[in-house]
Amino acid sequence: MSLLMGTFVSINRCTMRTGRPVSASTQYKMIVHTNGRQRYASTKPYTIDEGGVKRYTYKHWGTLDENNRFHPNTTYLYAPIEERQKLIFPKDWDLSEIEILSGTKHRGRIAYDAQDVDRQYGPTWLLNQVAAKSGLTDDLRKVFAGNMEMVNDILTLAYFPFIDNLSYNQLSLWQREVKSPSERDLNSVNITRLSQSITEQNRMDLFRCRAARLEKEDLCAVDSTSISTYGFNLVDIRWGKNKERLPLRQTVEVVVYSLTTHMPIYYKELPGNMPDARTVELIMTELGHAGFKNLVLITDRGYESMKNIELYISKGQKVITSVKVSQGDVLKKIKEIDMSRGYPEGMSMARKENLYYAQYDIDYAVKGYGNNAIKADKYRLNLYFNPEKRAAAMCDIQHAVDEQAEAIEEIIASKKPVVDKNDIKKRFNMLNIKFGQDGCVTSYEVNREKQDSMLLTAGFFASKTIGVDFDPLTAKDNYGMRDEQEKVFALQKGPLGQDRLKTWSEASKHGRMFICFVGLILASYVRFQWRKNETLNKKFSSTEAILAEMRTIRCIEHRGRLKFITPFVGAQVDICKAFGFTIPDGC
Repeated sequence: MSLLMGTFVSINRCTMRTGRPVSASTQYKMIVHTNGRQRYASTKPYTIDEGGVKRYTYKHWGTLDENNRFHPNTTYLYAPIEERQKLIFPKDWDLSEIEILSGTKHRGRIAYDAQDVDRQYGPTWLLNQVAAKSGLTDDLRKVFAGNMEMVNDILTLAYFPFIDNLSYNQLSLWQREVKSPSERDLNSVNITRLSQSITEQNRMDLFRCRAARLEKEDLCAVDSTSISTYGFNLVDIRWGKNKERLPLRQTVEVVVYSLTTHMPIYYKELPGNMPDARTVELIMTELGHAGFKNLVLITDRGYESMKNIELYISKGQKVITSVKVSQGDVLKKIKEIDMSRGYPEGMSMARKENLYYAQYDIDYAVKGYGNNAIKADKYRLNLYFNPEKRAAAMCDIQHAVDEQAEAIEEIIASKKPVVDKNDIKKRFNMLNIKFGQDGCVTSYEVNREKQDSMLLTAGFFASKTIGVDFDPLTAKDNYGMRDEQEKVFALQKGPLGQDRLKTWSEASKHGRMFICFVGLILASYVRFQWRKNETLNKKFSSTEAILAEMRTIRCIEHRGRLKFITPFVGAQVDICKAFGFTIPDGC
């Protein structure tokens, strides 16, 4: 029998190393990806599939020339600042192109080194000066962290519809004929990438920059407009009260316009069925977040509601708001006025305007935290009476009664049953109509109650002020300034060509609205200078005519030579004087 002997040796178990840990920064390291003759500056981000397998892809941020000089593409230019700062470049790469594009490197006088060109420059030059003088260029530079390439792209997109009122699919061709801030080819792909790269952070940062330029107690008009669309994909598209009376779905755009700087300071896109009265709290919240302080908001009757009045009081918001005279405390005050002599007893009269006016203090408080009550500050009702408007309203009421009576007589004579009784009652609202059992109209009489109600308020209009120490006439004059904002919407839907929503994706919509807002700032500035200057008003019929006058000024660039601008002559010199712009040397 064999004997087996063995020796047992103890073995200490240890964990095998699987290689060095993966660094989180690895996917931000720049490498060279060669494809044919092209060298791309790339990163290799990865995704992990359901089986746990990593799959790498190349992400191109630009190209490298033979001297390892990095030339960024739109992926780099339109990437968020935070993402660009994470990129790790090799030490031997030349990154001077980034410094040039961002405006952080002084280039001096550089000879032109591209193809010879002779392009229109006058309108672009003028808008460049407007952007600089209004502070818009500096604000955009701050918003995009010094990325002047992106700023110039945005300015080009803002200038284009104002100068030529064409669609963006013609922009690339337009750049061949007109010198624009951007020297890159803004084709449809680049425009889409730019639009989709603009974020909510950019929007709010621009508001903060504009807020810093406002004065204390700046008068700001609040209003909205509907923007019709043929598309169906955007979430905010709804049927609503279309202000252009078009049978189309729409979105709503709210704009807050400074009546002191004569430029818009805020915008917001909202669903197409959103009533104005429901937007006040949202607008006030975002204005506060953007750093707007001590604004005096001016709103029309569409924003009137008791809930909003209480919101103004509780937040200490200064406001001038138009109110309806046919209801509430305004109607109660009108009923107390003696009109037996044909004019309102107890109201003062402004002789130049033939306008009666009165102001009434309102004692009101809203519930605060706990048992606290917030008392309204300078809460006042301003009531006005215009005799001419009353006479016109009385005639309109009588005309309406006569026209409806004639029409209902024809319906009675036809002896045909009506299809919709409720529709008849709405159409003939000045009459009380009776129907027979067969559905035919049998008789009618004038609705005296409605007629008396309309006559009671005829010629009266009213406003309320909170937190401001304005007399009735000052409040009226300040409220009247909001008509300037109505012209802003006319600019947007006219010269700027933004009468329809022309995007089909959510990602692009927000960027397009941002660019439109930039264009609206520029157009508003030009319009105000045109309106206030007597010389410009006499010579030019519109802001578009001013830009058209500047078209003959050209910028000529020949290879290896400094660029030069053709002379400013005639009315072009007057335009520069009116705007306070210095004509370039030698022009």
